[in-house]
Amino acid sequence: MKVDVLTETVIAVSCDRVAAYAADPAHAPEWYANIDSVAWQTPPPVAIGSRIAFTARFLGRRLTYTYEITVYEPGRRLVMRTSEGPFPMETTYTWEPHGEAGDRTRMTLRNRGEPSGFAALAAPAMASAMRRAQSKDLARLKALLDRQV
Repeated sequence: MKVDVLTETVIAVSCDRVAAYAADPAHAPEWYANIDSVAWQTPPPVAIGSRIAFTARFLGRRLTYTYEITVYEPGRRLVMRTSEGPFPMETTYTWEPHGEAGDRTRMTLRNRGEPSGFAALAAPAMASAMRRAQSKDLARLKALLDRQV
């Protein structure tokens, strides 16, 4: 069973500012509740081919995984993939101007993958947990950036 979870929020900050903050892996522990640390495996800044290792907690387990940036359109879209472990995943961020003045940002966060082995049996529970976590993470990002206005 495939897992495909899409969440979104509107942030009262311009696309450029939201994208610059959210696309910088150094900020991930600030707005992702489950990410404990980030370590660059290639030199910053973010670019296609960049590799970043994340250490996180999910469903009571500690996970370390490495994402590779596969698409990067500054201010518009970032796609990163990992092929490690029982649950290879692709994460996509998109940013687009929102509102009449375009001074707000509609951000989407999508995680999708196809778990194998035991993880495949737990896919429905994983999708539900991912949806809850992503909603909380985007709310946290929104609160952080809205305060900076």
